[in-house]
Amino acid sequence: MQPVVHLAVGYLCYAGYVRWRGGTSPGEGPALAAVFGAALPDLIDKPIWFVGVVDVGRTIGHSLLFAVPLVVLAWAVARSRGRELLGVAFAIGYLSHVATDVPWHVLSGDYHELGFLLWPITPMPEYTGTKPLGTVPGLEVTVTTLWLEAVILVAGVGLWWRHGRPGLEPIRRRVGR
Repeated sequence: MQPVVHLAVGYLCYAGYVRWRGGTSPGEGPALAAVFGAALPDLIDKPIWFVGVVDVGRTIGHSLLFAVPLVVLAWAVARSRGRELLGVAFAIGYLSHVATDVPWHVLSGDYHELGFLLWPITPMPEYTGTKPLGTVPGLEVTVTTLWLEAVILVAGVGLWWRHGRPGLEPIRRRVGR
């Protein structure tokens, strides 16, 4: 999944959690925590791959062996500071990232590419990229995972916009605008 789509998924998942808990839309801080959590696996893995420390872009940040202890720690720290909701939002964002990297491999039958889930115990082969999902009858147009990701991105941005763009104001204050 494209990195920006993970941000939308993290927001959508957290917004769904808020709605399920009886709220209407995420608050500023938790929205940022969810989006940051959704971005973090790539922020960890892509730089170390880019500089050649590892051979692929999904290793430690995408591994459940790292993710689970990290989200438990983040939740515990947030809870100890009376900000448990930030820990929940971070956990939802982070785990949504890892979870949404799974379906494309399953749908395409590339099960061997799921090695990132337990890396370094299981090997992570090179990612083969965008997956074909089928062909539109009569048009001979191949539908790929990018099509579905575009729909998810538009839905996430649309809901975030409808909710009043939570998380944007603290960023504006921080940069002085």
